[in-house]
Amino acid sequence: MNTLPCGHPGRIGTLRLCPHLVVEEPPPSTRYLTGVGTHYDLVCALCTPAALIDVCASCADRADQKSFPSGWHGEPEVLLRDRELGGTWSARPCPVRPLNDGCLAPMPGHWLALAEEGFVRITGDDQWLVGPVELPEETPVDMRDFPDRPRRGLHTSRDGRFAAVVHEYGQFGTVVDLDEWVTVLDLDRDWNDNEFTRFPLAFLGEGGTAKVVAGTDWNRLDVFALPGGELLTDRETAAPPHGEPEPEHYLDYFQGALHPSPSERWLVTDGWVWHPIGAPQAVDLAAWLGGDRHAAEQARGLTPGRENEWDQPIAWLDDTTVAIQRMGVSWRRMLDGVELYDAATGRRTGMFAGPAGRMWAHDGLLYVAAEAGLEVWDPAEGARIGFAPGFHPIAHRDGTFAELRNDQLRTWATPR
Repeated sequence: MNTLPCGHPGRIGTLRLCPHLVVEEPPPSTRYLTGVGTHYDLVCALCTPAALIDVCASCADRADQKSFPSGWHGEPEVLLRDRELGGTWSARPCPVRPLNDGCLAPMPGHWLALAEEGFVRITGDDQWLVGPVELPEETPVDMRDFPDRPRRGLHTSRDGRFAAVVHEYGQFGTVVDLDEWVTVLDLDRDWNDNEFTRFPLAFLGEGGTAKVVAGTDWNRLDVFALPGGELLTDRETAAPPHGEPEPEHYLDYFQGALHPSPSERWLVTDGWVWHPIGAPQAVDLAAWLGGDRHAAEQARGLTPGRENEWDQPIAWLDDTTVAIQRMGVSWRRMLDGVELYDAATGRRTGMFAGPAGRMWAHDGLLYVAAEAGLEVWDPAEGARIGFAPGFHPIAHRDGTFAELRNDQLRTWATPR
């Protein structure tokens, strides 16, 4: 077997390096795109692409994971391979006006909207007011340069019994039992820098196993049983007194939007750490609910950290693979696209250029509400395979996407 320039025998890695990166602790590098998809080589600040060498898979992987690439050189190839969309379209008059594009949510067989007058159920041929819902007034301690924050957001449980209204980028939320029309839980995550993240909330289970996981402080998540609202995750996470060392389970992390995996094995939280660095993390939800009291404080990091960059679209392709939009490690040098991560290991398993916009996953494909319309992306190809111009959905249910604007409900159902 031939020895490679890195000094090791074996299979050539998937990217080339400059010689300074073939060390245990490589210096920072730049990703030089090759023009083929998102394939790139790594070059340190002292070298040019002329110095690149082939290395073994182990050296290439170590440099890719540890050299903390600071930016990109060149442009990625965006693969457009659009095919016939198929599926079923429908449209009907619907004079319901959600408060914003985060105020339409799926229900079994229909939709729930949050309008100025309150909850509105929308079925195939009708819509009716369920009732009003109120949240405490926010105290604008420091909204900085965000005149549109806080704003309302709507969540629904899988079985449609519960709905939650939250102040996205705010402090308060409430959970309502729609069957009994009672408030079952009031939520308060404190005011500490909450204008930077969406309110952390997600429903889990259904029927007798229904629960809700939500932020109860700027750095804390808790799980509550429904409909009673009993706390299931009692533990100590308080900050230390000034000047004293942090306790073992203190978490210096600003919680953000929550994304459970399809089987609810994992929970990704889209938060950040000071100074600020976006740091999506995967919580072992099964372990947490199974008795590991501090699993939420021991989450696995995804991405190498993203300077000043979080609150990005996230979707689960399957129960272990999570897709996170934008490629790179700094807001100054990010590219539109998707990075794929394995929740169990935290390793990046792929990336492809192009997607930018609100995102859902269904049957292994990604659906992106882009500026020009709904895009369908196949991560296996790394390519866009379908496009519905002018269609801008704001909610998704089991392969059906819904757009509600101009007094019209328009839906598209993917091919069965």
